[in-house]
Amino acid sequence: MLAINLKGKVAFIAGVGDDQGYGFAIAKALAEAGATILIGTWTPMMRIFTTSLQAGKFDESRRLSDGSLMHIEKIYSLDAAFDNPNDVPEEIKENKRYKDASQYTIQEVAAEVAKDFGKIDILIHSLANGPEVQKPILETSRKGYLAAVSASAYSLVSLIQHFGPHMNPHSSVLSLTYMASEKAVPGYGGGMSSAKAALESDTRSLCWEAGRKWQIRINTISAGVLRSRAARAIGFVDKMLDYSLSNSPLCKDLKAEEVGNTAAFLSSPLASAITGATVYVDNGMNVMGIAMDSPAFATTSG
Repeated sequence: MLAINLKGKVAFIAGVGDDQGYGFAIAKALAEAGATILIGTWTPMMRIFTTSLQAGKFDESRRLSDGSLMHIEKIYSLDAAFDNPNDVPEEIKENKRYKDASQYTIQEVAAEVAKDFGKIDILIHSLANGPEVQKPILETSRKGYLAAVSASAYSLVSLIQHFGPHMNPHSSVLSLTYMASEKAVPGYGGGMSSAKAALESDTRSLCWEAGRKWQIRINTISAGVLRSRAARAIGFVDKMLDYSLSNSPLCKDLKAEEVGNTAAFLSSPLASAITGATVYVDNGMNVMGIAMDSPAFATTSG
């Protein structure tokens, strides 16, 4: 039987703040395959996430197929908007959500992970933020646009820069993208579509550079819409879910675990020759050129 075996592998998942999103589903799938799980949680959410975890609020979501609960070896405070301590403005340092935190920049977290666990084998980028995502791009400010690209795309570059030296040869890096990178999705604004396009382009460039430098693979999953906390911030997730259900080749809801399972495969030796790829996990929505539920295709009577 061909199985995904990640026993002995160490995975760092950046961008898990609750049990609803794809980051959590990926962590669970990697744990099912035997990987040691490390998580990077956005600094302002660190206390909420750890408190909820300790209180057992995620226990049902953490349950693995053998009945045990997914074990998270360590949770790191991470703000991927900052590469090193010199990048952190004074107002952030004095912010009450950061004041008690330390070593949360990408450089510091990578160094801490290396100190705690040596080299890792899997790096997951589940990070995205667009402060003006609900604004049409015509109304998006330069600051909002650049913030979206910084948090959602450049953060991958920085993670690889800092974690790359601490990854074993033949390791895997994986990010999450969305089809708005290549098709117009009205309502997905604030520069987020541009950020996802940059993420996919960088995946191709980085797979060459990091592949030659450290022998690591870099891919991205273009995932369909999920009713997660992050997706609700966009403001029209329910309409997008209805649209996908009506128009995708596979008329079913997309499950987070389907993205998680794909991530486990791409992170495993079974995918040893796959790099620089955008893998679609969206019930086939990306291939559609027309909306089958459009009134233009409605059957008229009379």
